[in-house]
Amino acid sequence: IGFEEDTIAKNRTGTQPTATSNVTVAYKGYFTNGTTFDQSDSAGISFGLNQVIKGWTEGIPHFKTGGSGILLVPSHLGYGNNAMGPIPGGSALIFDVKLISVN
Repeated sequence: IGFEEDTIAKNRTGTQPTATSNVTVAYKGYFTNGTTFDQSDSAGISFGLNQVIKGWTEGIPHFKTGGSGILLVPSHLGYGNNAMGPIPGGSALIFDVKLISVN
């Protein structure tokens, strides 16, 4: 997983989730060509980090509450060779993420 540390490091005092935390995040997911495939609203969505793609389970714990950044998720940490809705199999995924809270 690649992530942009400078952006994530903006908030060094917030709560940091673990791989099993329930979190609320606002995000935008897009392909390497810039086409958006999914996006939350600014209020974000809540979920358990053990219920999402491995790229999020491994990447989001690098954020702290209020922090934001970019996750670059290779296909083997996303959906692998399987298609999922608008996402073709083998796709690398990019997410702009803001960690709103650890619930």
